[in-house]
Amino acid sequence: MTHDQLIERIRDTALLHGDFTLRSGRKSKYYLDKYLFETQPDILAALGEKFAEVIKADDKGIDRLAGPELGGIPLVTAAAMATGLPMVLIRNAKKDYGTAKQFEGKLNEGDRVLITEDIATSGGQSIEAAKLLRDEMKVDVAKIVVVIDRQEGARENIEAEGFAFEALFTKSDLGIDE
Repeated sequence: MTHDQLIERIRDTALLHGDFTLRSGRKSKYYLDKYLFETQPDILAALGEKFAEVIKADDKGIDRLAGPELGGIPLVTAAAMATGLPMVLIRNAKKDYGTAKQFEGKLNEGDRVLITEDIATSGGQSIEAAKLLRDEMKVDVAKIVVVIDRQEGARENIEAEGFAFEALFTKSDLGIDE
């Protein structure tokens, strides 16, 4: 799938119009339903390839991929399959049974980790995940890569916390002019 075809598929599949409240609490006249595009195999495979391009371009190398629950899980899986890199799944909260872990998968101190995310508005969830990895697991968060940047402050907030940020697409790329 070409870059432009992927943009069109995401827009046609996931762009909804109406009155919505975002995770950040902000109101919006449009909503990008990540689950609508993340549940389409052709889109997911193409996104895995897009993440792979970003990963291959990293001159220091990436050791592992990480995806926050819930939207980041299919994305990190697609990226892992496209690159052959191992992945870590990040829970929103530690489970209180079994191994009681907040991270599933193997992390080593000092690993360079790339976080995959779905849609960024304020960047709050991405920042939380990156801080957990950095502070608790002592890994180097190489970059946070999102599928879509709503261009509402996520980049600025994430970079202000000291993390590199990249978006595969922006709301402008999708032709959204709110």
